[in-house]
This record gives sequence, structure tokens and C-alpha cells, in this order.
Amino acid sequence: MPLNPAIENRLQEKLKLLQQSRPLSPTIVAKLRERFMLEMTYHSNAIEGNTLTLRETYLVISEGITIKGKSLNDHLEAKNHHEALEFIYDLVEHNSPHTISEHLIRELQNIVVGSIDRSIAGTYRDVEVAITASSHQPPRAIEVPGKMNDFIKWYQSQQTKINPVELAALSHHRLVNIHPFADGNGRTSRLLMNIILMQSGYPLVVILKHDRRKYYEALSNADRGDNQPFIDFISRSVERSLDLYLDAISSTAKNETRSYPLSILAKKFNLTPEHLNLLARSGKIVAHKNGRNWVSTIMEIQKYLDSRLRQKP
Repeated sequence: MPLNPAIENRLQEKLKLLQQSRPLSPTIVAKLRERFMLEMTYHSNAIEGNTLTLRETYLVISEGITIKGKSLNDHLEAKNHHEALEFIYDLVEHNSPHTISEHLIRELQNIVVGSIDRSIAGTYRDVEVAITASSHQPPRAIEVPGKMNDFIKWYQSQQTKINPVELAALSHHRLVNIHPFADGNGRTSRLLMNIILMQSGYPLVVILKHDRRKYYEALSNADRGDNQPFIDFISRSVERSLDLYLDAISSTAKNETRSYPLSILAKKFNLTPEHLNLLARSGKIVAHKNGRNWVSTIMEIQKYLDSRLRQKP
């Protein structure tokens, strides 16, 4: 079943608005990336049973803090997933459009579970598995290589024929349906889905922990041949990410275009007022006098700092 036309139109309009806002300030990009990477690491792992809270996940991946009472695996899963997100961001930024391949999928799973169990990292399973709370029986281990080969052929045949949101949703389901690995299938499938979406300009898409039941029900429907609920579920998740990005950009834009005294801007950017005054008087930043004080905007200071970064070798 195709993407719901009403949802498809909304997604296209919102994606268009996002594209028109680009290129975004590196500061905005960095803040949004940090927020979404943290959120996805927490929710994707929580769906699989990780017990770290959102705050604890932040402390583990950003501060390197060990959380008392939480298992080593919980810590490693957080670090591994964050590393996998850095991998796909780098992949999309420097190799877009990147070829979806068995090698890429194995590499994703290798990052997700590598530091936890090297024996199953990056290799297809050689044992039979069952999916908890699901009636679906994945193919036998001996069938997995052939099923994965068929999956890649299917993806290549559909890549330019269907909407990327639909393609991402169906790819997610097909991969997790095959369940090619002994562990890490759900996280790997969600990462693959995001590569497909991000290559088409969409922001990182997070499936929320509290939507876990709806998520699994939609996957079960797809296992029985009805893909529509799962496509609709993923579409709504995509729309949520677009809304969050657009809201953040709008809010930041308002703050960035408001004028502030250079003394306030200096504190925000960890600079000295004297430095900013010199830049204002020399015309290196756009500023004007308001009474006796020079004033400028966050956007203008950031623009100047970004230009300095670009000039560095």
C-alpha cells in the first residue's frame, strides 16, 4: 500500500520548508544533531530493554560517567548506538547517495553490538531465533544469506519508484522480518531506515519508547501482509521530526535576529566586549549604535565566527 496522500502532501510541504531554510547555521545544526542523537540513542535502546533514563544516557555518552546500578551492557549499548549515529551522519554527509548494501548493513550491526559480543558482530546468525511477543517466525539461518541478497535486489528495484518515506518503512520491516543477526536487528533496521530518509533530506527520525506497543503492532500487521499501518506509523514519526526541526529553526531565528548589547553577546559567545566592539567599529560584524551602546544580533556574531572557521585550514 502506498503512502497516505494527505500525509505525503504534508511531509512534502514541511520538507520543502526545511530545505528552504538551508544552509542552517552550524550552531543550529550542531545543537539539533546533539538533541536528536541523544533522543534516538535513548529511545531505540529503551525499546530493546535498555534501562538507562534519558538523563543517564546523556551522562554516559557525553560525560563518560558510569551510572551506579546499571549494567555494563546498558552503558555499552548507549555508547555503541551513539557511535553508529555518528557513522551514519558521516556517511550521509560525505557519501550521499550511498549504496545500500549487505556490507553496509553488517557494518551497522557491527557497531551496534561489536563491543558487547565480537562473536556475532557483523556476521549473519548461524542459529535459529524467535522474536519475543511476535508470532512471526524468521527464516532459518541457512536461508538468511539468500534472503538478504533478495532484500538488496528488491531495494535497488524500488529505490527510484516509490516515495523515500515508504521505501524507508518497507526496508525497515523487510530487514527486521528477516532478522539476519543474532542480536541488534531492531536497532540496525532503524538505523538503515534513517540512512534512506536522511539521504532524501529528512532529519533523523526517532521511534519513541512510549510508542513501543503501536510500533510492534504495526510491524506484526506488516508480517501478516498489511504494510499500511507500519507505513503510516513511520510517516507520523517522520512528521514529528520535521515539526521539531522547523519549530527549533523558527525559535532560533527569532532569537538570532533580535538585537542585543555587545556586552550580552560577548558572554553568550565567550568573547570579550572589547573584542566585539573592535569588530563592530571595523565593520567586521554588522552592528549599530543604540544610544551610547553598540548592538548586534546572535545571527551576525555567529555568521562572523562561522566565516572564521571556514578560513582555517
